[in-house]
Amino acid sequence: MRAALLEEIGKPLSIVSDVQVEDPGPNQVLVKVAHCGICHSDLTSVEMGSAKLPIILGHEAAGVVEAVGSNVNRLQRGDHVVLTPLAPCGHCYYCVRHQPTLCIEAQSFMSGTFPDGTTPFSRDGAAVYRGFGVGGFGEFAMVSELAAVRIDPEIPLETACVIGCAIQTGVGAVLNTAEVEEGATVLVTGLGGIGLSIVQGARIAGATKIIVSDPVAERRDHAANFGATHILDPNEEDVPARARELTDGIGVDYAFDGAGYVPLIRDCIAASRIGGTTVMVGASMGADALPIDVVAMFLSQEKVLRGSLLGSCHAHRDIPRFLALWQQGLLQLETMISHRRPLAEIDQGFDDMRAGRGIRTVLDLS
Repeated sequence: MRAALLEEIGKPLSIVSDVQVEDPGPNQVLVKVAHCGICHSDLTSVEMGSAKLPIILGHEAAGVVEAVGSNVNRLQRGDHVVLTPLAPCGHCYYCVRHQPTLCIEAQSFMSGTFPDGTTPFSRDGAAVYRGFGVGGFGEFAMVSELAAVRIDPEIPLETACVIGCAIQTGVGAVLNTAEVEEGATVLVTGLGGIGLSIVQGARIAGATKIIVSDPVAERRDHAANFGATHILDPNEEDVPARARELTDGIGVDYAFDGAGYVPLIRDCIAASRIGGTTVMVGASMGADALPIDVVAMFLSQEKVLRGSLLGSCHAHRDIPRFLALWQQGLLQLETMISHRRPLAEIDQGFDDMRAGRGIRTVLDLS
């Protein structure tokens, strides 16, 4: 198959046409990828490293089932599906406690292999790894049966694909992780695809004030269309101070970091009220330490700092849920897509992300 390979950290991806694909295993499905979004986690892997190389990145994908393994009974050839990076097994310690994104088997999504250490791809006899549990920057993806969620074939796959990561991660962080209640006040820092999805989640949850911050003017402009009520330029304003001012000096109930940037996490903690919650959503941009005053912030003020992995989503519950919200006009998907490119232009898509141009680039592999 044809695929975009990351062969060396910090270098452009290689478009190759000779990746060998195995037949699906007993519980696996082979999906012909139609569209795949470019996520910041992919860029982080390109620039900062991945566990194993060469690797096919891409994890925000949708396509059509091409073949199924002998034990697969939920899907059949021809089904339209959205893929998810974290496929819960349904029976491990975390799954039975309703924490599907922490599933023991799903944690292999960072390894480049299936839980048993195998990969379905090779080139010239050498292993090719699958990024983030999907490997969507190739014509075919091989995933666990539970990593593919069947959708109505009338739904455009280029629209549905953004649910795979951006929408699950952002909207899920609001509705599942934080469980933002109607009437709450919210701050969102970082307005890329994840941050704007958080904004949408806050609007859907019924937040009365949705305060947003990003240094890129274009992204701030987009935020108003997705539901932001107050828009801040961090280059011009003290974001925590302004957030407190907008909430009568109290601070916001919930603050979300959509970029994985330590100074933004600190701003979120500072902007949250006594007893408020800060949720780290964006993928980390580095291994910087997070210096915080533990006693002042958490012991005496009972503030909460928590992480959110893929929006604490259960794909088979939440992907249909988000599609229903879109069909009802409550969730925007098409306007999340700012650029559409063929696979050959994947590096231009990464350049757009580096420059802060647009929201989401979706690659066409059909």
